[in-house]
Amino acid sequence: MPINQLKEPFQQERIPLDNVSSKKSKKARNTAGTVKRIWSYLIREKATLSLVILAVVISSGLALLGPYLIGMAIDDYIVTQNNTGLGMLLVWLVIIYLFHSLSIFLQNYWMVGIAQNTVYSLREDLFKQFHRLPISYFDKRQHGELMSRVTNDIDNINNTLNQSVIQIFASILTLVGTVVVMLILSPLLTLVTMTIIPLMYVGMKWITKRTGPLYKLQQRDLGELNGYVEETVSGQHVVKTFSQEGRVIGEFEERNKKLRHTGFWAMTISGFIPKVMNMLNFLSFGLIALVGGILAVENIITVGVIVIFTEYARQFTRPLNELSNQFNILLSAVAGAERVFNVMDEKQEETDEEAAEVLSETTGHVMFDDVSFAYEGTPILNHITFEANPGETVAFVGHTGAGKTTIINLIARFYNYDDGKITLDNVDIKNIKRSSLREHMAFVLQDSFLFKGTIMENIRYGRLDATDNEVIEAAKNANAHDFIERLPNQYDTVLDQEGSGISQGQKQLLTIARALLADPSILILDEATSNIDTITEVTIQDALKRLMLGRTSFVIAHRLNTIQEADKIIMLEHGKIIEKGSHSELIQNKSHYYNLFQGQLT
Repeated sequence: MPINQLKEPFQQERIPLDNVSSKKSKKARNTAGTVKRIWSYLIREKATLSLVILAVVISSGLALLGPYLIGMAIDDYIVTQNNTGLGMLLVWLVIIYLFHSLSIFLQNYWMVGIAQNTVYSLREDLFKQFHRLPISYFDKRQHGELMSRVTNDIDNINNTLNQSVIQIFASILTLVGTVVVMLILSPLLTLVTMTIIPLMYVGMKWITKRTGPLYKLQQRDLGELNGYVEETVSGQHVVKTFSQEGRVIGEFEERNKKLRHTGFWAMTISGFIPKVMNMLNFLSFGLIALVGGILAVENIITVGVIVIFTEYARQFTRPLNELSNQFNILLSAVAGAERVFNVMDEKQEETDEEAAEVLSETTGHVMFDDVSFAYEGTPILNHITFEANPGETVAFVGHTGAGKTTIINLIARFYNYDDGKITLDNVDIKNIKRSSLREHMAFVLQDSFLFKGTIMENIRYGRLDATDNEVIEAAKNANAHDFIERLPNQYDTVLDQEGSGISQGQKQLLTIARALLADPSILILDEATSNIDTITEVTIQDALKRLMLGRTSFVIAHRLNTIQEADKIIMLEHGKIIEKGSHSELIQNKSHYYNLFQGQLT
C-alpha cells in the first residue's frame, strides 16, 4: 500500500480521547465474553487452581494479621514495658511473615504452571484452527499478522495470567478483609478512610474507559506491523531489485508511527494510575493522622489502633492500586485474546457431508459437467464442461484471470462449485471426504515450497512412512539424485524454507520427487517450469514425463511448447471454454489457440 493511502486512516486514529470509548456497550460485551472464554481454559486446571486460591487466602489472612499484632505490641507491651510479651510477639511476627512469604512463593509457582498449560492449549487450538480454515481465509490476510496472534497476542495472555490473576484475587480478599477489621476497630476512622473511594472511582473510570480501546488499537497495530515486516523480509529480493528500499522504509515508518501513537497513549493514560493512587494515599494518611490524633487525645482510641489504621489504610489503597494496574494489564490481554478468539470463531472449511465416502483407490477419471463458480459474488467460471479419462493429460491455457487455477482449486475442493457437477470415477466429489480426495492428488506448483529440514525429510513429506531407499528412488526418478549426491551432506543437507544453497530448478526437482513418492492417481502441475531456465527445463520436463506416466494430469502452462503432447488442451477466456482439442487439432482450426501459439513463436 502506498504511503499516501496510509495517511488518511492514520490521521483518523488520532481521535479525541473523550471519544475513544465509543460503542462502549458492544465492547463491554466482547470483553466479558472474552474473559469468560479465557476462564474456560483456566478451569481445566481445577485442582491446581484450588491450591492457588487456598494459598492466596492464607497469604491475605497473614498480611492482615501482621499489622494487627504490631498495634497490639504498642498498646499491650511497649506502653506497659512488658519485654517478655513483646519478645514472644516478635517471634510470632517472624513466623507469620515467613509463612506469608512461603504462601506467596507457592501461589506464584502453581500459577506459572497453570498459565503455561493454558497458553499451551490456546496455541494448540489456534494452530489447529489454522488447518481447519479454508484457503480463501489465508488468501485475504497477511501471514505475519496471523503469526502475531500465535506469538505476541498469546504471550500477552501468558504474561497477564502470570501477573494479574493472583494479584486481582489477592487484592479483592485483602480489600474485604481490611474493611472488616477496620470496621471492628473503629467505624469512624473507617469512614474517614473510605472518603477517598469516590475520588478513586471517578479517576479509575476515566482512565480505564480510555485504556481498553487503546490497548485494542495497540494490539491491532502491532499485528499489522508484524505482517508488513514479514511480508517485506520475505520479498527482499523484489525490494532490492526494484530499488524500493526508500518506499518500504517510508511505509514501515507510517505503521511504526501508528503503533507508537496508540502505545504512547495507552501507556501514558494507564501510567496516571500510580500517580493518582499515591496522591490519594497521602490524603488518606493525613486524614487518619488528623482524626486519629483527635480521637486519641479524647481517649476514644489508642495509639496502637492509629498505627494499625495507618498500615491498614496502606493495605486498603494498595489493593485498589493493584486492581487498577492489573485491570489495565487485563484489558491488554483481553485485546490480544479477542484477536485469538476471532480467528477461532472464523468459519471453518465446510465439513464433509454425512454420506461422504472414503476412496481407497481411484482410476483418476474426472468430469466437469456444466460447472459454474463465483467468488464473493464475482463470477469466475461459467458452464465448464470437459472430461479427463484415466491417464490422460489435460492442459489449461489462457490469459491471466481466465480461470485456470480456479479449476484446479475446485478439483481439490479448496473451494466448492456453485452449479453443475464434478465427479471422480463417477462419484460427485462433494460426496468424497476431502482428506480422501486429496490423498489421491499431488501438486507441483510454480513456487516450490520446502520446509526447514533435511532433503530426506522434505521428499518424505510426500509419504511419511516411506523408507530411505524409497526416498532415494523417488529422487532418482525425478533427476534429483545426482545433484543431491554432490552436496556436502547429501540427503542430510539441511534446507531452510527458502531452500537456500540450491537453485530454483533443484528445488523444483525435489518437489517432483516428493510428488513421485506420494504416488498419486491425479497430478496437478501449475506453471511447474515457468521459473526455470531453458536448460534446466529439459531435465525437469524429463522428470515430469516420468511423474505423469499412467496418471491423470492437469497442467497449467503459459509456455505452449511444454504442453504439445497433452491429450486435451482447453483454452479459457473470462471463465468460459472457448476452444478445446489436441495440439494438432487446435493448430488446424487456426483460431484462438493458433494465434496464441504463433504469438509465442515470434
